[in-house]
Amino acid sequence: MPILSSVAELIMGQSPPSDTYNDKGDGLPFYQGKTDFGFKHPEPRIYCTSPQKIAEVGDILISVRAPVGPTNIASEKSCIGRGLAAIRAQTIDSEFLFFNLRYIEPYVAGLGSGSTFTAINKHQLANLEINSKGFEIPEQQRIVHVLSTVQTAIEQQTWLVTLTRELKSALMQKLFTEGMHREKRKETEIGLVPESWEVVKILQAYTYTQKRKGSKLPQPIPFIPMDLILAGQNEIVNFETREKATSGTYVENGDLLIAKITPSFENGKQGVLNIPFENAVATTEVIPMKAIEGKSDLLFLHYYLFMPEIRSEITGKMEGTTGRKRLSKTIIGEQLIPIPKIKEQEEISLILSSFDNNIMVVKRKKEKLEELFRTLLHQLMTGQIRVNEIDLPGLS
Repeated sequence: MPILSSVAELIMGQSPPSDTYNDKGDGLPFYQGKTDFGFKHPEPRIYCTSPQKIAEVGDILISVRAPVGPTNIASEKSCIGRGLAAIRAQTIDSEFLFFNLRYIEPYVAGLGSGSTFTAINKHQLANLEINSKGFEIPEQQRIVHVLSTVQTAIEQQTWLVTLTRELKSALMQKLFTEGMHREKRKETEIGLVPESWEVVKILQAYTYTQKRKGSKLPQPIPFIPMDLILAGQNEIVNFETREKATSGTYVENGDLLIAKITPSFENGKQGVLNIPFENAVATTEVIPMKAIEGKSDLLFLHYYLFMPEIRSEITGKMEGTTGRKRLSKTIIGEQLIPIPKIKEQEEISLILSSFDNNIMVVKRKKEKLEELFRTLLHQLMTGQIRVNEIDLPGLS
């Protein structure tokens, strides 16, 4: 079985003098480790005018220090620091080698050693066993075609998610300052808003959830821990069950649960509870809120609180230690919010919800493609299936 050094040249990275770094684009892109990696190609942040070790276009870049094993492909001539090595294919298809290294990444990671951070050396890298089934170049290229097709589809879905989120963010800003009906705007304590809108404290338009006398919890108890409240989603649909809940926050189906600890709040961990029970218990680290019927829409509040500038403003009012500040009911209740009539609130919520629904559809497709990629990578690299046996569903 061939080893890596028999099919490729290895160039171990070396960090140039720090006074040769810059962020102005002078010299070559300088990559130091996995933090510079993108989906397939690294993304330049720092440049170097005096490179010591250079990767050429098409070289495989592998992280050799904390973490060990992740790979990218150089899309331009680059300087590499000691956290990386460049692998220059010679008697093997370069992209096949890239996918082969992706396949054995867990094994490579296991070779890492060190008390402070893991690393592998050139000898370990050189002796990695490659192309275990001895595929000839023509079959290597056919395998690359299949895996690249799936990987391109994954990249497209990733781009679609990013684009849709950016469009939603821009639209949120427009809707919360201009409304739906092209009204004249008026100046208020929070800036320009449509003339017919009111600016009120959140607690004037919404209420906190309180356990009503006689309310009984289902048995076993539905429980929503913080890790089941996902950032950036407008619904909370997942829960676990517990025989008893010694502590927690009483919540009712349809409540908006707002994380009250940073960084969960800053990351947008909030959503409307949608489970098949009338009530439940959630982590103590949330504030549950309700709309006032005929006056306010709960998703409208969700999207307003999801705006980065609003989250930043509220975070600045929190109290506590750095990295773990706490949101109180008083802070959230006193926060000002621009409120249109209920119908316009619902219209705005519906538009923004459609973006969230589209994001979820694309993310599910991406997850299926990622699972397909992992399956094909294993089956092709081990020879369980051959290229001419493959049907690629769902890529159109």
